[in-house]
Amino acid sequence: MTQQKASNIKWHHAAITHEDRRKRLGHSGAVLWFTGLSASGKSTLACAVEYLLFQKGCLTYVLDGDNIRHGLNSNLGFSPADREENIRRIGEVAKLFSDAGVIAMTAFISPYARDRESARKLLAPGKFIEIYCKCSVEECEKRDPKGLYKKARAGQVKEFTGIDAPYEAPANPELVVDTVADTVEKAAQKVVAFLEKSGLIGRSSESCCCCQ
Repeated sequence: MTQQKASNIKWHHAAITHEDRRKRLGHSGAVLWFTGLSASGKSTLACAVEYLLFQKGCLTYVLDGDNIRHGLNSNLGFSPADREENIRRIGEVAKLFSDAGVIAMTAFISPYARDRESARKLLAPGKFIEIYCKCSVEECEKRDPKGLYKKARAGQVKEFTGIDAPYEAPANPELVVDTVADTVEKAAQKVVAFLEKSGLIGRSSESCCCCQ
């Protein structure tokens, strides 16, 4: 756990409540945590889900692993310690988005179960939706859009998840999406259907994403 270094600080409570934001936006904030191997389809699926939710009138944003490493986490590498800090930071950022009423989607490998659990504990029950993008190493390696698996096999990329670094698949995720068997469109619809069933957003027949 990260040590609190700052002293003489106090949490300031907002004048606007979660309920105020829900009424204004028509839905509650939440975090959809997409996890899976590199090339398993996390970013693609997150963006597809965001599009569907946006069409329903929801306020959404995708926090993509590569994008975050261009700025907020540009000083982090891929060692176990850096991976832990990477997920700690994005967990805190995703929580802030959720507090603001946004349906935030994170697309990170997030290979360690303990780190994902730490992110979950930041949010109230039912606000953290872990979505496992299930795809075998073999299939991910066939896709290899960035050529990273090839480089990892050649020893040019060290500590690469699935090759010489572990990936701990979720034991009890809210949703498992098979990104080999399902098309992107079908997988995205499954995620939205889950959100509707759970009451986080309104049904498809409704004109906006109203919380049930």
